[in-house]
Amino acid sequence: MAKDPKNCSVFDVSPSKKMFMLLDTIGTIEKSLVEAGSLGTEDALCVLEDKNLGLSSLFALTDFLRQQHSGKWIRLCSIINARSGACREDCAFCAQSAHYSTGIRSYPLLDSQALAEEARKAVQAGAGEFSMVTSGPAPGSEKEITVLEEALEKMREMPLSFRRCASLGRIGQEQLRRLKKAGLDCFHHNLEASGSFFPQICTTHTHAERVETVKMAKACGLRICSGGIFGMGEEPADRVALAMELKELGVDSIPLNFLHPIPGTPLENASYLTPEDCLRIIAMFRLVLPDKDIVICGGREKNLRDLQSMIFCAGANGLLIGNYLTTAGRDVAADLRMLEDLGLEPYVA
Repeated sequence: MAKDPKNCSVFDVSPSKKMFMLLDTIGTIEKSLVEAGSLGTEDALCVLEDKNLGLSSLFALTDFLRQQHSGKWIRLCSIINARSGACREDCAFCAQSAHYSTGIRSYPLLDSQALAEEARKAVQAGAGEFSMVTSGPAPGSEKEITVLEEALEKMREMPLSFRRCASLGRIGQEQLRRLKKAGLDCFHHNLEASGSFFPQICTTHTHAERVETVKMAKACGLRICSGGIFGMGEEPADRVALAMELKELGVDSIPLNFLHPIPGTPLENASYLTPEDCLRIIAMFRLVLPDKDIVICGGREKNLRDLQSMIFCAGANGLLIGNYLTTAGRDVAADLRMLEDLGLEPYVA
């Protein structure tokens, strides 16, 4: 059983006792990995809360698991805000919600040529996956579905290894089947937070609805990309609960976002994460989901600051490059240089 972090203060134990406590905790985690293949809830919570379990000790495990999963290869993804703003949902973190005044630009769905052109730019930048993201209600009109189908058809010209992804909200099953036939490989739909915490950040739809959408997309034979956002006021137990929910759903890729507070939203003044918190979250997800892609997405520049390169030691094997939906990302050349300096390479199938 993992040590209770409340009884593991660095101020009330000797150096030698701290060493044995650390070895005991590491041994417990390693035993769980060997016997069960991943961490359970108690040990996962220890990864987040036990500060005696230093990052260097964690990295010895998480970096090994990352290499076992994907070697030196890092999956690079790129997204486009294909339809912006005017969303009827009230997600507390979102700049695109019509419930808040954030000053972002709203516009309808881009045409198929513009979407395909952005995909070509993503390939040229080194991305192996491109996702079309729409705000607001799921595309419901025949015109919008046709535009997405045409865009996907145009993207068939991309390399065979290039994944075509979409994040379209709570879309219908028949629409998903049509898009899959047109070339959609992957469907992105974050749970955002654990079931118990979700009502604190959104009241216009339920966590169960998001889970149902993930299950429906999976039943259509699509690869599933689903994760969450951290730093919204959730407790460590909520973060672990989300990891366990995603594990139970059997998703393929887990995007981890760290809150970048947007002026005008209810969370505009939030300040909940340190770089160490972010790295522990990544490590926990790798230890709970050792055979899945862990992709670091929005908010990494603001929250990880100078420690961004440590995400790979913590277990990440994917990175969102370029700009985000409503905020600017880091220069792509800087990210590619970071991979090169670390002896890592963009994934090529």
